[in-house]
Amino acid sequence: MVNKWFLRLSIAACCLAFVVIVLGAYVRLSDAGLGCPDWPGCFGQLTAPDEEHEIKQAVNLYPHLEVHSEKAWKEMIHRYFASTLGLLILIMAFMAWRNRHDEKQEVLLPMLLVGLVIFQGMLGMWTVTQLVRPTIVTLHLLTGLLTLSTLFWLCIKQAGLWQEKLATTSCSRKIKIFARVAVVVLGLQLFLGGWTSTNYVALHCPDFPTCMGKWVPELHMDEAFVFFKDPTINYEGGSLPVEAGMTVHFMHRLGALITTVVLLTLAILILIKTDNTLLKRQALLLMIVLLIQVSLGISNVLLILPIPIAVSHNGFAALLLLTLLLVNYSLNLCKER
Repeated sequence: MVNKWFLRLSIAACCLAFVVIVLGAYVRLSDAGLGCPDWPGCFGQLTAPDEEHEIKQAVNLYPHLEVHSEKAWKEMIHRYFASTLGLLILIMAFMAWRNRHDEKQEVLLPMLLVGLVIFQGMLGMWTVTQLVRPTIVTLHLLTGLLTLSTLFWLCIKQAGLWQEKLATTSCSRKIKIFARVAVVVLGLQLFLGGWTSTNYVALHCPDFPTCMGKWVPELHMDEAFVFFKDPTINYEGGSLPVEAGMTVHFMHRLGALITTVVLLTLAILILIKTDNTLLKRQALLLMIVLLIQVSLGISNVLLILPIPIAVSHNGFAALLLLTLLLVNYSLNLCKER
């Protein structure tokens, strides 16, 4: 009975983690990352100030800042969801530890998740206190994706999905290795996407497929990827020189091309080299999610970064990662040949 409730809680936490990532993208893209200048409260209050007396109190506490209630609420709602996720993960860890003698109970991953969510909370605090410093915000995003991935892996592993169906299926060792390499490639691309977003350079190449009319613009790598910056500067809106911003954007596009080739190759290999219907369906799903993600990325440029499409681009990046993890999970269950 405990395992069943643990699995249900894990699924709920996984879904909530996805919501938190999408909300975080919305907060960032709507320039509300500094809607609350302090942490964990907002202008010294538990909720975003929107009543007249609350706004007056906030102004007295931070006389050098403007109070934007709408932005503050966006940030606080994101914090409420993130805090709820942290609570669910703590409950999961407690349940896993109590049931640790059950051989079917996952224990290591729930404990790892506790460490991740604590670190994620610290990054959330530093995001505000270090004025949306790109290195911190990017790491905050990547840690969120890692938390989501760990929860997803925990769910499918705890549920024991398709173990009997795939136990008799044989898969090439080369495909298994290639699928793991694909996870690394996608992880690097997610970093490039996060770095592009947190530096506010998504429109530094306003044309497509070229960048400022060139297939390969002049690159300024030494300025584009500086991770240790002054923590006292307000980075909201971006601080990179134009040429460095173009470099970041171009590298993200190049990474997207490489990632697309790698994931398409993996999906085609699975379709050609395996006879299992389940694996073939997962390969097709991978291709579909990839196609949507690429289309959203192109649309961001052509339509000048509308927030719904930009947020969807972040959401489908997470879904693409989960789909690739699902493919890896299924391949790991196959017999190696």
